[in-house]
Amino acid sequence: MSLDQKRARAFGILYLLTFVTSIVGLLLYETVLQHPTSYIAGAGHDTQVLLGALLELLLIIANIGTAVVIFPILRRQNEELSLGYVTARLFESTFILVGIVAMVAIVTLRQQVAGADEGTLAYTLAGIKDWTFLLGPGWVVGWGNGLLLGYLMYRSELVPRQACWLGLIGGPLLIVSGTAVMFTGNDPSSGLHALQSVMTIPEILWELFLGIYCTFRGFRPSSPILREDARKDGLPTGPVPAVPAPA
Repeated sequence: MSLDQKRARAFGILYLLTFVTSIVGLLLYETVLQHPTSYIAGAGHDTQVLLGALLELLLIIANIGTAVVIFPILRRQNEELSLGYVTARLFESTFILVGIVAMVAIVTLRQQVAGADEGTLAYTLAGIKDWTFLLGPGWVVGWGNGLLLGYLMYRSELVPRQACWLGLIGGPLLIVSGTAVMFTGNDPSSGLHALQSVMTIPEILWELFLGIYCTFRGFRPSSPILREDARKDGLPTGPVPAVPAPA
């Protein structure tokens, strides 16, 4: 197996890991996010929240890993856009990290003497977590995983082009829906949240496809940036110009 195909497998596995860690982490947070005051005033489940925080830390590693392992390949297609994808992953991970800090801070509040001030602060921290989820996975992802990665995969033909339209369409839908929710104040009771969930489906399918396809199939060998003359990182993929012989 060539180095490029090993990178493809690693890319796919890391993408699948982002699915597992993000979904399970969100489920572990759900009770705290819905009832933060009751959580800090009651018995609480600190281990559950801390496990969710650990999973999100692994999510950050997987997010950055998906960009790092594929950058040497995508740069052959377009180095500027490939660097943009890496940057988008870093920005997304930064929002996730802020959300983790907010969640573990709620655990600290629960271990203190709960009062009116602690309840207000718990709601504030839960609100910060909601906003980081909207701005990171709910907005930046549309630019990075959707538009940038979708375009790079489409042009490079590393995966079937038909599937790339999921990212090219899903990315803008995620950006538009995330922006609309942002201007409503990110109100959980707003009907836009339900609409956003529907508009997120193409992006979810795109990322799930990348994880499964690259893990089990790797990149398409017919991709022009995987040709023999393109396997050294940073070299052009076109014909190598002839060097004139010395006089």
